[in-house]
Amino acid sequence: MAENATEVAVGGAVLAAAAGFLFYVVNATGVGSTPSGVYELGASFRSVQGIAVGTDVRMAGVKIGTVTGLDLNPTTFRADTTFTVQDDILLPDDSGIIVASEGLLGGNFIEIVPGGSPINLEPGEEIIDTQGAVGLIELLTKFVGAAAGDS
Repeated sequence: MAENATEVAVGGAVLAAAAGFLFYVVNATGVGSTPSGVYELGASFRSVQGIAVGTDVRMAGVKIGTVTGLDLNPTTFRADTTFTVQDDILLPDDSGIIVASEGLLGGNFIEIVPGGSPINLEPGEEIIDTQGAVGLIELLTKFVGAAAGDS
């Protein structure tokens, strides 16, 4: 009988530790909630190759947000993207957004290029001026084609 009580106590401790770990992970990653201190914007890209949920959103090389959603729009066949931006950063409504690369072998990220308008984007609005990802093979093909045309 005492052996069963020990097994039950150890099992309860393991379950409590697992529940505590799950609680910590949910709170640390912010799964299921929009973090405070940010607002959400959207953009529609021709291609978001190399971008996934959780990818950095940067301005001038500094992380200011995170990609929170990627969906294919069945009407326009473009990638609709939602992302967060720190609420202390007010973006002009004529800002642009680009899928950029850290280098030849680096990963992709979203770069925001601020505009000059005195009117700022409101939470939930969409950045219209977008430039999608350019693949390495596309660049090499264009370079080789231009070099062959020069000869």
